[in-house]
Amino acid sequence: ISPFFLCLVFVISPLSKKVVDGTKSRKVKTSHLLRIDEHDFTMRPAFAGPAVPVGVDVQVESLDSISEVDMDFTMTLYLRHYWKDERLAFPSATNKSMTFDGRLVKKIWVPDVFFVHSKRSFIHDTTTDNIMLRVFPDGHVLYSLRVTVTAACNMDFSRFPLDSQTCTLELESYAYTDEDLMLYWKSGDESLSTDDRISLSQFLIQKFHTTSRLAFYSSTGWYNRLYINFTLRRHIFFFLLQTYFPATLMVMLSWVSFWIDRRAVPARVSLGITTVLTMSTIITGVNASMPRVSYIKAVDIYLWVSFVFVFLSVLEYAAVNYLTTLRDGKDRKLREKSQTLPCTCGMPHTKTMMLDGTYSEEDANSLAGYTRASMVAEDISDKQEQMVVHLSLDNESTGTKKKGIRGFRIIQNTHTIDTYSRMIFPGSYILFNLIYWCVYC
Repeated sequence: ISPFFLCLVFVISPLSKKVVDGTKSRKVKTSHLLRIDEHDFTMRPAFAGPAVPVGVDVQVESLDSISEVDMDFTMTLYLRHYWKDERLAFPSATNKSMTFDGRLVKKIWVPDVFFVHSKRSFIHDTTTDNIMLRVFPDGHVLYSLRVTVTAACNMDFSRFPLDSQTCTLELESYAYTDEDLMLYWKSGDESLSTDDRISLSQFLIQKFHTTSRLAFYSSTGWYNRLYINFTLRRHIFFFLLQTYFPATLMVMLSWVSFWIDRRAVPARVSLGITTVLTMSTIITGVNASMPRVSYIKAVDIYLWVSFVFVFLSVLEYAAVNYLTTLRDGKDRKLREKSQTLPCTCGMPHTKTMMLDGTYSEEDANSLAGYTRASMVAEDISDKQEQMVVHLSLDNESTGTKKKGIRGFRIIQNTHTIDTYSRMIFPGSYILFNLIYWCVYC
């Protein structure tokens, strides 16, 4: 081989040799590459220096449930942290990042973010811990985990079920105050993203938005706190079918008794008791699925007013039955007494009234509009003195008397009570519904 050819080989071979990235070398361990053993990662980056900026963004995967009884909600989300730790910087010719699983998290410093007012939370571990750590050559770190959290939500049920609820998920550093760690939303409102397929059976998700402010603890100081706010509006159709329509039908069913003969006691009593018990069952069922709050809810107003209408229909029949009994008793006594009166045949426009010991002479003289025809005193076997008075009716005075006792006759006429109830009860209930739905809708 000529010397010229050998020189050419030695010159070209270094140029054609592939540059090897140190980050892809199998011989270099992660702990050596990131120099984990050379630093104390129990301390935050830039210890004793300015606060470490930690950006946060959240992707909501699902809103699993809303519980009115426990006043909480359950949410599954991806929580991502962004910060810079120069102790993790490493050389890389291609400027590519390295991705690790949850095993490396235990060896380095990570922000100690927790959920304020959370009741339960856990990191998913199927099939392995759902934790991802990505380190960039300049020391920037991305720390992501998939977590499900159940947090408290203060709900106001004064307008239930025509209500809207606003719940908040709060994030905060547990140990580091704002002087050591500055927690902030990485991209403002765009730091929160949601899946368009998120839906709830009883609620319509109106909007998600983020806020941040400082929280103060008297014993430890000021902390940065991040808020995930979302507003839920309840679907009313479910409660219309399960609560409002049955209650309305029970009230309307109680009105049927107004068209049933007042002498049909078993039919009207059983109908009234059935509607009352059904309304009680509806009220109990609604309250069983609600927390025991000390204020009146919108559904309580509707159900209890409906219950009052049903109960009043039962009382209406009780009054009708009582007055019917009184009138039947008076008619029976009048028939018994009329059998002892002498014949008044041939006397035009007359009416006979027997005055026994319960009627005084003054009462007999005060009967306006009647002309006294005759008065006969008779001795009865039991020596009770009775006065039989034959009263002749005057046409003009009869009309005046009818006007004077018209109001009393309405009360005595049980058929008239049912007639008025057929108009008053439906009209009042319709007016109540108009006011109710105008106020709460």
